[in-house]
Amino acid sequence: MKRLLAIACVLVAAAALEVFATGAGNDGGNYRVRAIFMNAFSVIPGEDVKIAGVKVGKIESLDVTPDHKAAVVLRIDRAGFDDFRADAQCTIRPQSLIGEKFVECTPTQPRPENAQPPAPLRKIQRGAGKGQYLLPVSQTAKPVDLDLLNNTLRLPYRERLAIILNELGTGLAGRGGDLRQAVTNADPALKETDKVLAILSDQNRVLSDLARNGDTILAPLARDRAKVADFVTQANVTAQATAERSDPLEQNIAKLPAFLRELKPTMQALGGLSDQMTPVLTDLGAEAPSINRFIKELGPFAQAGIPAFQSLGAAADVGGPALTKSKPIITNIGQLASTSKPLITNLASLLTSLKDTGGIERLMDYLFYQVAAINGFDADGHYLRAGLILNACSQYAIAASPDCLATFPNSGSASARAAGATSVPGYADTRRSSSLRQLDAYFHGKKLDLGGGVAQSSAKDGAQADAGSAPAQQPAPAAQQPAPAAALAQQPAPAAAPSQAPASGTDPSSALLDYLLGGGG
Repeated sequence: MKRLLAIACVLVAAAALEVFATGAGNDGGNYRVRAIFMNAFSVIPGEDVKIAGVKVGKIESLDVTPDHKAAVVLRIDRAGFDDFRADAQCTIRPQSLIGEKFVECTPTQPRPENAQPPAPLRKIQRGAGKGQYLLPVSQTAKPVDLDLLNNTLRLPYRERLAIILNELGTGLAGRGGDLRQAVTNADPALKETDKVLAILSDQNRVLSDLARNGDTILAPLARDRAKVADFVTQANVTAQATAERSDPLEQNIAKLPAFLRELKPTMQALGGLSDQMTPVLTDLGAEAPSINRFIKELGPFAQAGIPAFQSLGAAADVGGPALTKSKPIITNIGQLASTSKPLITNLASLLTSLKDTGGIERLMDYLFYQVAAINGFDADGHYLRAGLILNACSQYAIAASPDCLATFPNSGSASARAAGATSVPGYADTRRSSSLRQLDAYFHGKKLDLGGGVAQSSAKDGAQADAGSAPAQQPAPAAQQPAPAAALAQQPAPAAAPSQAPASGTDPSSALLDYLLGGGG
């Protein structure tokens, strides 16, 4: 196992040395090496160029030199690998069993520390490959492919190999002792070689993993070799500082087991928390781009909001004293609102009643018909539609009179009319508020009880009403009554008014009040 670790360390050190020994050159993609091979069989453009297992470029093109050798142009794309020295070497190797190839190069050979590096490759100044760096054929190689070895078992190569072996046996037939001495002398070396091969055979899987993992590990190290070198430098500084403080460090290490025992419950709790936080972190990871975009947009938004906050601060400097001085006014307004609450409640009830009963519409109808009645116009100008009526029907009465029947419908028998004249109209109207019903009852000379009905007038009140109205209602000839009043009484209600014509035996004033105040059917 120690030998295996030693071999692995040597391989890693050699690979790292090859990587860090590569100097800086031109920009990646512009560095081309014209490598001359004795044979470039089955190599095609586009195949990989590797250095220490890292892909650094591609085979750009193939050409044939005047002396019938293969010129393979290697394009180095990755920066840091474009400084081939005079001791560089390149080899064509198989990529897979199906015949693919790649070119493995070593830009320069390992050398002792502080040794002078070899000169760079010669740059071609003219002719084929101008501007490319020439790698001569003496520094290139191409191993024999496995399929070519298998061809030795085919005819006629098999027979030719048999002839060579026979002739070799004939040549060595008289030199058996020398051959045996050579084998004897080589026996110790062969034994040691056998041991090395046995160890490598036992550890072939480990070596395979080492090569594969080494390729994976060395690729980022080669890419960031400057950072790795800086890490080594900083590690040296850290090691020196640690050596200077070895006693405190030793005390910390002595206290570490107790600290770890106390830390164990906390780590267990953190482990449980991490398990429970997995769904949240998963969702947070899915929303991470949106959160990142929000945070980026928050910066310009905050920058744009600075003038607004500055203006707000200036306004606060001015508005603060003003709000302080307006506190008494606000207090008085609050007291006024509290005091006026009953008035506002009654006003809301009145406006709601006017809205529900159609009082506003009735007022508008009254204004409309009033204006239409007085707005007369002829050739001389505007005139007032008015007439003075002096007869038995001129005075107000709440009961029908035999001397004034022009304003009462003439329907039914005399007894029915008499009954209608003395009947009390009903006021159980739920469409009007109690205030409007009280006003209507007052106009009819009645009293409204708390239940919403109308109390009957006393006999005394009726006698007084009759006595007061008797002198005013003198009989008059029918011919003296004006025709407009009789015509108005006999005409139906206007089409625009929602109230119906007064029924037989009802007071016309009740119908008018119902119309104006929103009552009636």
